[in-house]
This record gives sequence, C-alpha cells and structure tokens, in this order.
Amino acid sequence: MSVPFIRPRRLRASEGIRSLVRETSLSAADFVYPLFVVPGKNVKSEISSMPGSYHLSADMAVKAAKEVYDLGIPAVMVFGLPEYKDECGSSAWDMNSPVQQAISKIKAALPNLVVMSDVCLCEYTSHGHCGLLNGEKVDNDSTLPLLAQTALSHAVAGADMVAPSDMMDGRVQAIREQLDENGFKDISIMSYAVKYASAYYGPFREAADSTPQFGDRKSYQMDPANSREALKEAELDIAEGADIIMVKPALAYLDIVRQVRDSFTVPIAAYNVSGEYAMVKAAAAKGWIDEKRIVLETLLGMKRAGADIIITYHALDAARWMRE
Repeated sequence: MSVPFIRPRRLRASEGIRSLVRETSLSAADFVYPLFVVPGKNVKSEISSMPGSYHLSADMAVKAAKEVYDLGIPAVMVFGLPEYKDECGSSAWDMNSPVQQAISKIKAALPNLVVMSDVCLCEYTSHGHCGLLNGEKVDNDSTLPLLAQTALSHAVAGADMVAPSDMMDGRVQAIREQLDENGFKDISIMSYAVKYASAYYGPFREAADSTPQFGDRKSYQMDPANSREALKEAELDIAEGADIIMVKPALAYLDIVRQVRDSFTVPIAAYNVSGEYAMVKAAAAKGWIDEKRIVLETLLGMKRAGADIIITYHALDAARWMRE
C-alpha cells in the first residue's frame, strides 16, 4: 500500500475553512493613525507626497480624530509643525503650540480615544536636527532635559502616551523620571527604540518640515545593516522604563520586528512609514496595483511578523475595507 501524499489544499477549499485555520488576524483595533497638526483654524491641506494625508489645524484634527474613533481605531499619534523655530526647539514644549492644543482638544472631545504624541525636536529646531548642537554634532546629554520637558508638556495637555523618536541615548529614563516627578506615573512611553537611518522617511520630512539643514541623522539613527544592535537598543529602553517598543520603518525591517518580538515580552509596534505609504499610493494612482489588496496584505505581514500595534497612514482606508 503506497503512502498517501499530504494535501494542504484541503484546508484552503473554501473561505469558511480558510477562516477557521487562519493563523493571523488583522483588525482596526491594531492601528494607530498619525495626525499632522499646524497653526491656524479650519486648516485642512493635503500633503502632496502623501495623498490622503493632511495638515490639520487643531479644530480640524478633532474632526479627523472623530472619524478615527468611529471606525474602531483606538489611537492617534500627534505630530506638529510649530509657529516658530529656534536653535533649541523651544516651541516643542510651548503649551500654545499646535501639538499641545490638539491633544487637549481631542481628549476633551473624545476621552476614550488614546492620544499618543511624538516627542522629538527636529520639527522645532531651526537646523532640523533632533537635539541641541555642539558645533555640527548633536549633543546627546544636553538634549535629554529638553525632550523630557517636551514629554511633560504633552502629558499636561492630556496625552495618554508619549513616544520619543529622537534616538538620544538615555532619553527614556529622562522622560520617565520627569513624568514621575510631576505626578504622571500612569502615562505610558512607547519608545522608538529601533529607528533606522532610512530613505523611507522622505515624504514625512515634507509633512513635518523636518529635513536637516546640513548633514544627516546617521550618527544617532541606526545603521540599516545592523540587527543585533536592534536588540541592544530595545533592551536598554525597556530597562529605562519603556512600556512599548517600536521598530521603524516596518516593511524593509520585518526580520527585525520578528527578532524583537521573539526576544521581549512587551508590546511591539511597527511604523508603516511615509515612504512605504507613498509608494503604494503612487502605484495605485497609475493603476499598476490593487491598492486595497496590497495594503491589507502588507499590514497583515507586519502583524504576522510579530507587531501588536501598527502605526499607519493607511489606517482609515484599511478600517473601511475590513468593514466591507
């Protein structure tokens, strides 16, 4: 009697069977939607390199956040363009700046929506780097108090979670101590622990007006060639008090997402960044791809790699598609 060959196709025979054995699920509850807030009122201006994403004044950000909430997406992440910039990025902790105003207005209107805030200085400094300069070098240690002050201002405004993206050594500890000392022990930190010096950030730099005026960020963001270093960065930030670890970008770094997921028990976030988004949008506009299928497959891949949370500009579309 011959040994029968195995037929995996039996478990693909119908959608009902496929759904029973499906290993990975994707839902709107996995998403965080980024918002770019700007000075002014009644402002909604599309970002040219990121079709479907907008610069929003704080009042319009509330409307966008309501749409997010109604689609079952649990969180937004707020980025901002300030009214003024200077060498130290002092508008980053100005309570009258767009980020602080948007956080306050969104939490007042939608108390159950999780509001996260990006903590960095690059949008706020006149030179576009993520910290204070010493000559043409970013001074790590003198930057830490300013990041902590910025995070505190976001907490005061009502943020549920702060997300330092600057890649300064020791910034998670500095922020944790500042929050705790000022009565914000319950505010979470989602650290951009594993953030690579990537070409995939190009459209974001238009959106956030954060292109460095000289040089690049390779002295503080990670070398794309390195993976062991990712585990070191994640371990350090967890030890300093990070509650969630982020890998950024996502698509070219799914191996890193998996390694971080396998190494640590904290929740893992993957940032589906602007360049990844813009490429899909550009190809879809040409009719070269099926945008819906590509987006959902890409996001599912991030989830399958081990991400618990996906920060994505596709969130609104993906949430609608999954309701169809």
